[in-house]
Amino acid sequence: MDQHVPRAITIGLRLRGIDIITAFEDGAGEMIDSELLDRAAEMGRILFTQDDDLLTEAAQRQKEGTFFNGVVYAHQLRISIGACINDSYSTISLSITRTCPVEFTCDSEA
Repeated sequence: MDQHVPRAITIGLRLRGIDIITAFEDGAGEMIDSELLDRAAEMGRILFTQDDDLLTEAAQRQKEGTFFNGVVYAHQLRISIGACINDSYSTISLSITRTCPVEFTCDSEA
């Protein structure tokens, strides 16, 4: 979980049984976007973010064929916290059952 994601989203996903670690809890709160993606890959985790710059970094890696486990993105202004939790839960649950990378966005206007 990126350091800028509201705590309510973290709590909501944990209440739904999703195993989450925040960047802060991992001691990665000061890492730049590329380091966060590397750290998530090392841990075998998908990274949840609301940071447009991190999404750009992930898109660049995808374009270059550079491995990362995945990113769930939610725009800060276009989706409520409740909708974000529900959409993210569905996305994360689905991605756990897949064997190949899948690109998702958590955006009610998508």
